[in-house]
Amino acid sequence: MITIDWLSAIHWRRIAQSGLYGMILALTACQESSTEAQERKKPLPVVTVHQAQAKTVSLTQESVGTLESIIDPTIAAEIAGRVMQVLVHPGQRVKQGQVIAILDATDVRLQLQEADTEVARIEALIRNQQKMVERNQALVDKNFISKNALDDTTTQLDALKQQLSGAKSRVAAITHNGSKHRVLAPTDGVIETQIVSNGDFVKIGDPVVKLINNSRLRAHLPFPESIAKTLKPGLPLVLTTPTASNTVNTVIRDIQPQIDINSRAVDVTADIVGQADWQPGASVTGKVITGERDRTVLVPEQSVVLRPAGEVVYTLTQANGEARTRQRVVKTGISSDGQIEILQGLQAGEWVVVDGAGFLTDDTQVQIQESQTNTKTEHTPS
Repeated sequence: MITIDWLSAIHWRRIAQSGLYGMILALTACQESSTEAQERKKPLPVVTVHQAQAKTVSLTQESVGTLESIIDPTIAAEIAGRVMQVLVHPGQRVKQGQVIAILDATDVRLQLQEADTEVARIEALIRNQQKMVERNQALVDKNFISKNALDDTTTQLDALKQQLSGAKSRVAAITHNGSKHRVLAPTDGVIETQIVSNGDFVKIGDPVVKLINNSRLRAHLPFPESIAKTLKPGLPLVLTTPTASNTVNTVIRDIQPQIDINSRAVDVTADIVGQADWQPGASVTGKVITGERDRTVLVPEQSVVLRPAGEVVYTLTQANGEARTRQRVVKTGISSDGQIEILQGLQAGEWVVVDGAGFLTDDTQVQIQESQTNTKTEHTPS
């Protein structure tokens, strides 16, 4: 029978536990060293940087409005008649004086024949009356008749001459109206709507086609009432439209005196002349320069990111060969041409992260790569 000392058993148990604890410590240390090695091997975020600059910026206000054609006549019939032929179609470009449609001119021709007949009749009466005046004049010279008889025939001759003048005027009017059976384009433009068709009967003033001319357009831009007092005719205005690639520099033409009751905006108008690609009815974006601000700190728009603390930028610090970021809460102002104004929180000359700023946090080590814009004119911080 074997007897084991209970003190010895406790001793051996403690030895076994201490050995197991040592193994656990060793494994933990190995894991920690492996994690640190992985962290050291993990690649650093690659970012580009930009140096904040102080410049003079223009204070602008932007608005989106519409374009309208100043010259958009509805061509109407000037005589009554049946439409014999319509020579244009919607979308067709026409020149001034081009024939748009032809109306039946039968009535006009008949009226002209009647007027010519009346002129011939009066001319015959005048010739006969002229002979009577000459005959009475000879009799008066011989004292065969009184002078009153001569005066009567002379007066009748004058009356006939007045009738002849009126008849000839009527012929001229009918001839003029007769030419209106050919409906002509009053100006260059594009046919927007064809209103009549072949065979339709039109009265004087009935519309035939609607014409649009984009040689002279007018932009209507609603600006907020808060800046109405700063706007005035003559201020520079830059206009763009989706239908054309070019930019038009013009000035404010007029400002409506009344603010719109629904939009609370003031209507500003400007003229666009000689822009063939600009289309009536299209949208137009207008940017007006209301003033300037000196020594404004500007950074690229993508360097400003939104965080729980608000709008921030990430500046750079260099220490022991490492580049690390510092989160800086800023207050922004106007933006233009990819640049944004920093009103508070950043000084001119400081370096901020541009590309990659949206993936950073405070106190992050980064790797700096010069951007194309910086390599030409700037150097990254050393």
